[in-house]
Amino acid sequence: MKQSTKAIHTPYERRDAWDALQIPVYNSLAYEFDDASYMSDVFSGKVIVPDYSRVLNPTVMHLEDRVRNLTGAKEVSAFSSGMAAISAMLIAVSGTGKNIVSSKHMFGNTYLLVTRTLARFGVEARLVDLCNIDEVKNAVDENTCCIFLESVTNPQTEVADTRALGEIARKWNIPLIADTTIVPFTEFDGKKNGLDFQVVSSTKYISGGATSLGGLIIDYGNFPKVSECIKKEMVFNLGGYMGPQAAYMQVIGLETLEVRYRRQAETAKKIAEFLMTLPEVKAVGYPGLESHPNHKLFKELYGDTAGGMVTFDLSDQESCYNFINNLKLIHRATNLFDNRSLAIHPWSTIFGTLEDDEKREMDLKPTTIRLSIGLEDPEDLMEDIKQSLESRD
Repeated sequence: MKQSTKAIHTPYERRDAWDALQIPVYNSLAYEFDDASYMSDVFSGKVIVPDYSRVLNPTVMHLEDRVRNLTGAKEVSAFSSGMAAISAMLIAVSGTGKNIVSSKHMFGNTYLLVTRTLARFGVEARLVDLCNIDEVKNAVDENTCCIFLESVTNPQTEVADTRALGEIARKWNIPLIADTTIVPFTEFDGKKNGLDFQVVSSTKYISGGATSLGGLIIDYGNFPKVSECIKKEMVFNLGGYMGPQAAYMQVIGLETLEVRYRRQAETAKKIAEFLMTLPEVKAVGYPGLESHPNHKLFKELYGDTAGGMVTFDLSDQESCYNFINNLKLIHRATNLFDNRSLAIHPWSTIFGTLEDDEKREMDLKPTTIRLSIGLEDPEDLMEDIKQSLESRD
């Protein structure tokens, strides 16, 4: 089956008592067992069925099954948010005295997790240019626990060669982990791209219009000990497992993912091309543009669609504020890949708690605006962008 069909027709593990066509929301916390012996087998992991919804829930398990079917992964674990998934993933591979090789081009909270939170537990962050393979080779050593990157960095829109990074990771027998939120996993083969694990904020495309928070770890089974740690320690001990209502909303979202994504990516490219024609715009960041420095590599790795995030630069921060203030259709809000288009000034918001020098080291600029493209007609979005840029209020 093709991806759009798989997203809808993954079978349920057990037949519903009432033959419901859509997976029910199992809000129950506890589950009854026929006898003490079977109960013991379940709690000791000999039989994998729900025992308590903090660690296993039928609705959440079905979401995991659908994602496993779509990606060809060996295991999928659902968490309460994208950051919960990233945290669980990096804690699972790291430990005191270990180091994570990554880049300064990371989402704000991921950057703080790697450089501050994990550092308190003795994990070193080695931040290099992941597009410079020699730098990466020089950074990895016997204490490196993983190479971590974002498939498309937010908001710098940098794209690193995961296949080349995967070769380095395999040489040292460490996992290559990528946050692949910007382009959904239905559009590319993570394993062929050299990835051992993917982390995804399912809050974004998958939730189907900002309906619910969630995160996923997609595990291709190359590191069994890490896999076991995720399914047992991270899910059981950290308490970040996804709730059934969120899983239900995201199962529904998966069914329309490809249709929505195609529309958003198509519109995003039109918006990026439109921005290139405007005299007020100094630069545009979108890997789908041939002028993007990583366009060719992006296309090789992720295909012909480049996601729904577009960044562009104006002359100064005041111009960015004026643009955002004068928008009439595009919403002033954070998040990515809502059904509505959103605009934000990353320098002063997502990265607002960092010092200016630290932000500059991350190649962030006070002149950058990030757009998340929704499902509106592209001409309406262009008109709003144009009138906002021309407004002097």
